[in-house]
Amino acid sequence: MNLGVAFSPLVSAQILWAAAAAAVVLSLLLLVSRSRGATVRALAFALLVLALANPSLTREDRDPLSSVIVVVVDKSPSQDFGDRARQAEQARAAILERLHRIPGLDVRVVEAGQSDGETDGTRLFTALGSSLADVPPDRVAGVIMITDGRVHDVPADAGALGFAAPVHALITGAKNERDRRIALIAAPRFGIVGQPQTIRYAVEDQGASERTAEVTVRRDGEVVETRTVAVGAPQNVEIPIPHGGPNIVEIETAPLAGELTPVNNRAVVSIDGVRDKLRVLLVSGEPHAGERTWRNLLKSDAAVDLVHFTILRPPEKQDGTPINELSLIAFPTRELFQQKIGEFQLIIFDRYARQGVLPIIYFDNITRYVRDGGAVLVAAGPDYASPTSIWRTPLDAILPAEPSGNVTEQGYHPRLSDLGKRHPVTRDLAGSASDPPQWSRWFRIVDTRSGTGTPVLQGPDNKPLLVLSREGEGRVALLLSDHIWLWARGFEGGGPHLDLLRRLSHWLMKEPELEEEALRLAVSGHNLTVRRQTMAEDVADVTLTSPSGATRTLKLAPTEPGVWQTSVNANELGLWRATDGKLNALINIGPINPREFAEVTSTTGVLAPIAAATGGDSRRLDDGNGLDVPRILAVRSGDTYKGDDWIGLKMRDASVVRGIGVLPVFAGLLGLLLLLGSLAGTWAREGR
Repeated sequence: MNLGVAFSPLVSAQILWAAAAAAVVLSLLLLVSRSRGATVRALAFALLVLALANPSLTREDRDPLSSVIVVVVDKSPSQDFGDRARQAEQARAAILERLHRIPGLDVRVVEAGQSDGETDGTRLFTALGSSLADVPPDRVAGVIMITDGRVHDVPADAGALGFAAPVHALITGAKNERDRRIALIAAPRFGIVGQPQTIRYAVEDQGASERTAEVTVRRDGEVVETRTVAVGAPQNVEIPIPHGGPNIVEIETAPLAGELTPVNNRAVVSIDGVRDKLRVLLVSGEPHAGERTWRNLLKSDAAVDLVHFTILRPPEKQDGTPINELSLIAFPTRELFQQKIGEFQLIIFDRYARQGVLPIIYFDNITRYVRDGGAVLVAAGPDYASPTSIWRTPLDAILPAEPSGNVTEQGYHPRLSDLGKRHPVTRDLAGSASDPPQWSRWFRIVDTRSGTGTPVLQGPDNKPLLVLSREGEGRVALLLSDHIWLWARGFEGGGPHLDLLRRLSHWLMKEPELEEEALRLAVSGHNLTVRRQTMAEDVADVTLTSPSGATRTLKLAPTEPGVWQTSVNANELGLWRATDGKLNALINIGPINPREFAEVTSTTGVLAPIAAATGGDSRRLDDGNGLDVPRILAVRSGDTYKGDDWIGLKMRDASVVRGIGVLPVFAGLLGLLLLLGSLAGTWAREGR
């Protein structure tokens, strides 16, 4: 119970202070003049002014509130190294037992730092703030953290905590821990396809004196180089960027004898491959209605550098037309098909027939170009079935279908073949699910025989319409109709010509997402999806390896033609691997190199500044002589809350008001008696 006095003036503050000043002046005059009864009169004036101030006696009934202590237990992955988890649990049990002995204490336990696949680093103070969100600062008695000391959200100063109480850090782990890690110094995020990128790194040891270490560098699982490097010295490695999209680079060092963990012996860099320009050579033969379909498609893509030539007449034709009116420039056949052929990612022949423009030797060059990794697309019309067919050149060694010499002229709906329903170029084309497909008809197809490729589109009587083939390191596509322009013009509703041609071009140029046989990993939230693209009827089980090295075997289920997949919970940050024995896939979840595993040796230094600033302590639980949990003392006053074998809590005197009693002094009979008594005393003194 607390007693006090409160004032509720009956007049304004100005009048009250004026009355008080007048009473003081009159009292001083009476005292100075030594007037009879001056003291009694001064007392009467004081009572009158006090009555105007209207004093009240107050009484508060309060209930004491408990002080709050928070025990934060680090559950981050680094706590699983060595003997830290056991030390933390033993310390937790001992601390809670001692805290419960202290009266007037509200003990809260918070487990923090668990890996959720999104948060980078150990964030104990974030969890602490959430735990104290409903606690006033004047009730906080202190904080005890049980951790390995690698905390990544330590406030810059004690004022940022929001309370004035000691923070104690009890550090798990052992002295003189040994560990080796790969430290990235500089790593690019992007790279031009075909141009190498340089990564700078160093091998760093803690608690060891080795001078050299063996390092292996991989890109997308393939070894780029293996070398022995000096520990602590910066190293450079050049990484080729062979394809667009993520190029995942791993830099791994051999383990250190007796080291704490090998989990940080590997660093990961993801370099996004960006194509500078896709150079495409388009050679159009006989003019036809669909000639501009290819040109419009390729010119609409800003990433494509298109070189287009149309052969309007053979060179032997003589009709008296002046040379300067035949073409703007001469067809640079030697430059394009001999000197610079390797600079093109794709060569397209659109209704091209032999007209004596390209010597036979240049077709030999094109064949070698494909087998060395190039790509050719032949969009054929009746020319392909004629005696001047492009088939009747050295290209017959790479073209996937031989013309029979016949051309079928009838209306039909292009359809996906059974293989086409699985192939990424044609799978799920808009409108393909219905029978017939919701596409306009075509009216011509070149008949073929002796096909060697993969027919993904077919025409009437299941005749191959679009055939894809791999030749050496390169790829070839053969479209056996020149009527795709009907889709582009919207005839009978048109068809997915843009989607088909874009996919076809990208497959020819080896874009990874259009590979027929591929194993991929994708993450969405906490779900990791393992996806297998295949042309086969069945797939093998997949072995999935987490960043910590734990493995599991997954059975995939078919989800659509050519696609098998399954999902698992991804609760670890870092590099995940998947393999089915033939194909490999990598994906990094969260930051490329999690801070949690950057430095894993335990330390008292990280939390020492904040502990010292609050009067707390940062000490090891095991200094080499076994686990030693300090005593916990309740401290009422002081600035230091630690000793050789103890840590202290700042006990609070907070309380909550349960009731208030108010007694006005000059209200009712008591006030009347005081005022009448003062007047009577004055009169009695005057009458003496």
